[in-house]
Amino acid sequence: MKYISWNVNGVRAVAKKGFSDKVRAMNPDILCLQETKATPEQTAEAVADLGEYKVFGYGAERKGYSGTAILSKKEPLNVTYGIGVEEHDTEGRVITAEFEECYVVTTYVPNSGNGLKRLDYREGWDVAMQDFLKSLDAKKPVIWCGDLNVAHQEIDIARPKSNYNKTAGYTQKEIDGMTRLLESGFIDTFREMHPDEVKYSWWSYRGGAREKNIGWRLDYFVISERLKDKVEEAFILNEVEGSDHCPVGLVLA
Repeated sequence: MKYISWNVNGVRAVAKKGFSDKVRAMNPDILCLQETKATPEQTAEAVADLGEYKVFGYGAERKGYSGTAILSKKEPLNVTYGIGVEEHDTEGRVITAEFEECYVVTTYVPNSGNGLKRLDYREGWDVAMQDFLKSLDAKKPVIWCGDLNVAHQEIDIARPKSNYNKTAGYTQKEIDGMTRLLESGFIDTFREMHPDEVKYSWWSYRGGAREKNIGWRLDYFVISERLKDKVEEAFILNEVEGSDHCPVGLVLA
């Protein structure tokens, strides 16, 4: 099974940039999208060319903001939206597709914002998200992917010193949240397979950051530890354009 996750920074915008052709070239069995900035109906319309996929979209109450989607060639047993916590379920950030062998969860984790004004909210989110993933993991293995809005280690960010505890996505509180999750029984697949590789998945639109590769690794596939032996590949497709993020992927035996 091949899984791809991509923060598309607007599914209607990326649809005009050869999105369908790019998806077919990657050929995932399951494609997870974040920051769709669309209603479920708008998402379905934007990806209508990809008729081989069943489409499940989740929009925020605020129009044109946040949003997630799962496209799957295989019909899930069940699809749920949100994590069951009202405070966290108004922005269309989490979709869970249940299959016989596992849960697939796509997430657009909240950004702590300019001036870190949403950092306290983010801390609460991280706790609630971990509880949610653990509750799923108690039933069957979990594949969690998406824009997790954290560079977990120094190797995951081009300029760690100038951003540490100053910029959303690289504060100690956010790092600790990710560490706690991994220590609770999950694996960061890319870092597990490529412990020393410097590769990023997001670049600012400013200052030619992508051309200079001044980036962050914010997009992940995190899996239950008991799936570790099934990992064949974990990769970052930083040559695929169309968004300020690039797709990341996972292949399981």
